Amino acid sequence: MSKRLLLIGGNFSPEPTGIGKYNGEMIKWLAAQGYDCTVITSYPYYPEWKVQPPYDRNKNWYKKEVIENNGQGGKITVYRCPQYVPAKPSGKTRIMLDFSFAVSAFFKILQLLPRKKYHVVITVVPPFHLGLLAVLYKKFKGAKFFYHIQDMQIEAARDLNMISSPKLIKALFGLERYIFKNADMVSSISDGMMRRIQEKAGKDIFFFPNWVDVTLFHPIEDRVKLKAEYGFNSNDKIVLYSGAIGEKQGLEAILNTAETLKSDQQLKFLICGSGPYKEKLKAEAEGRGLDNVIFFPLQPFEKFNQFLNMADVHLVIQKGNASDLVMPSKLTTILAVGGLALITANSGTSLYELVDKHNMGILVKAEDQQALTDGIIRAMQDNAPAIARNGRVYAETHLSVGKIMSRFEEAVVS
Repeated sequence: MSKRLLLIGGNFSPEPTGIGKYNGEMIKWLAAQGYDCTVITSYPYYPEWKVQPPYDRNKNWYKKEVIENNGQGGKITVYRCPQYVPAKPSGKTRIMLDFSFAVSAFFKILQLLPRKKYHVVITVVPPFHLGLLAVLYKKFKGAKFFYHIQDMQIEAARDLNMISSPKLIKALFGLERYIFKNADMVSSISDGMMRRIQEKAGKDIFFFPNWVDVTLFHPIEDRVKLKAEYGFNSNDKIVLYSGAIGEKQGLEAILNTAETLKSDQQLKFLICGSGPYKEKLKAEAEGRGLDNVIFFPLQPFEKFNQFLNMADVHLVIQKGNASDLVMPSKLTTILAVGGLALITANSGTSLYELVDKHNMGILVKAEDQQALTDGIIRAMQDNAPAIARNGRVYAETHLSVGKIMSRFEEAVVS
């Protein structure tokens, strides 16, 4: 009899980026290995911050679907739960989103309690308080509880001033300690995050990094030809930001650098993706007459490898106080395609140390406009091919989905 696994997570396939992408790939891999997988999740909304078709027709109701695993073997049962999705996310509306899903998921857990037992229940942070639902299931059914942290949500909310009440922060940390106490295993995605979590949890933390399919995402030799397919000249230098477009990303810095370097006619800044802040950013670029800034919609998955290969420089931009809290998921794919990553991360953070150790990207100080501009100039002059090759080697050695998931299977579900 195959083991039965239950994932409780606010994001899942077919979301193309972020936590939803990794949750979907994790469950598909486990189903292909013969595990009986069930998911309690919401309707796909990220990164658009709007429930996507065809799910938008019944987003206010519970829905069950059975997903065939693309010929890889195994079926996946998915329970979609309604939740509030803000059109313009903010600190308060994000809290409402997380809380609304936790409530609707709680009622689905109650429905599943009398049914056949799941041997392992997995929750993925954020939102951190989904761990309470896993604790509930564990206490009633005796399942093993695996708690995986993609983002240190409470610290991020505090440091980014999304929550300013000391009493509320203290209460949230108290709930988190209760979850840690009841979790059979806690994991995270980077050394820096693991150290900080271990201090709070008082137990060993399992290393479960984000991965990439190094066969699906790979370098393409003749990248110049790809530029013509996307409307660029062969001698254009493309600086690409691809990902969520929200206020917290600080993407105005790209516009500022584009304005500073607009005399270079061959240098193009390409912003690709979707999000609530995109139209405002686009209007600002047009208002400033930045013809060297181009906006693309989110690219189809089947063409994403060649799209990434087309760029000369890939921007990984984040706030300075987030460098030790979040390991950017987009970086894994950039490394896999042998792209030259320009990363904003401050010295002393885990992200900085990792990239510097393996010489697989250009590092610039976070939230420093001049440093970003200087970094892009340097990226056009440095030994970029060697740095890009280092990134591909690191991806093949450390980020292969098969290697990472095999370790996970052995430690957690076998």
